[in-house]
Amino acid sequence: MKKKVLILIAVLAIGASGRAQESNSEAEAKLITKVPFEQLTGGVVVLKALFNDIPDTLNFVLDTGSGAISLDSSTVEEFRIVNYPSGKTIRGIAGVKEVNFVPNSSLHLPGLTVDSMDFYINNYEVLTSVYGVKIDGVIGYSFLSRYIVSIDYDSLFLKIYTNGAFKYARGTTFLRPVFTALPMHYLEARDEREVALNGYLDTGAGLSFLVTSEFLKDSAFLKKKRKPVSIKVQGLGGKKEMAITIIKELQLGPFKFRRVPTNILDDEFNALSYPLVGGLVGNDILRRFNVVLNYDKRIIAVKPNSRFHDPFDYSYTGMNLYLENGDIYIDDIVKGSPADKAGLKNRDIIIAVNNDFIGSITSYKNMMQEPGERVTLIISRKGTLKKIILKIGQIH
Repeated sequence: MKKKVLILIAVLAIGASGRAQESNSEAEAKLITKVPFEQLTGGVVVLKALFNDIPDTLNFVLDTGSGAISLDSSTVEEFRIVNYPSGKTIRGIAGVKEVNFVPNSSLHLPGLTVDSMDFYINNYEVLTSVYGVKIDGVIGYSFLSRYIVSIDYDSLFLKIYTNGAFKYARGTTFLRPVFTALPMHYLEARDEREVALNGYLDTGAGLSFLVTSEFLKDSAFLKKKRKPVSIKVQGLGGKKEMAITIIKELQLGPFKFRRVPTNILDDEFNALSYPLVGGLVGNDILRRFNVVLNYDKRIIAVKPNSRFHDPFDYSYTGMNLYLENGDIYIDDIVKGSPADKAGLKNRDIIIAVNNDFIGSITSYKNMMQEPGERVTLIISRKGTLKKIILKIGQIH
């Protein structure tokens, strides 16, 4: 049996199976409302809501990796929302910044108004460009801590309940994370060797699994034959360079996932609080379950859904796609990557992919997810049309 390496784990939050024991004297949790949502790249959940007395519908990301609730700075500017210095800073993977806030405000969902919340202001312009959908804000702990929230990835509906005795579906597994503002759970990862770590459960992260480079160095669990490749990702404060590879296995509670795409972060701002936390599980894994978030009972209940056996995305192009003023353009090309070798350049505008001239940024990304496939791009470069063949690479 291979030796497990424990990297300074302060708390082990071990998942358990079975039915939750609710007090007979406790009032039953009541369904308040049911809200549809949309899934973006990586399984990220976006729902529509209203803010204060503004009549326009806004798009919010549901994010267990956020300790508050926030608004996009451009949304604040557009609607001339009065805001004030908060005296607080927000720490993310791409930086630390002071933020303003809008105090004592309300979020309106169909059938539910949540008031007396402080909305912090952040810049989500890059997220809007990446997803091709205006991101007006992020819903995190300030909201999630008030209710029981059920996320059904089969029906694409969010159900919100009052706190109380909740009836979980048969076959549900109960993860019991440590809750600060963010849920932190015990994980096991295996490649060259098996290691244990604490990781955040982060529905706002459009990836499978992430570890810090410090954890990777201290644990030495990655096989030497692995060849991580460079990518750029979008986080708080802007873009951040990372590497991506594959690990042999990741275990969350009793659930094991094999050949898991794994991002490697040089966490220079210590956003993940290493050595207490060594990484995070993103929504490309969490979306494979129907999830009940019960912060009051410190439970995250999961049950495999119809997407549980979806294949992971092992493709690699070495570029990102962004939407700007109606154009889908290429940027962040990595030197030596498939995109670079194909002759693509930063700021090339995509006109068509495989003769699809009307595709969305999401559909174009999906067309580039088959390793080894040759994809035909029609691009515009400084007003000149060019045809380029892109051979999709693969992470190892």
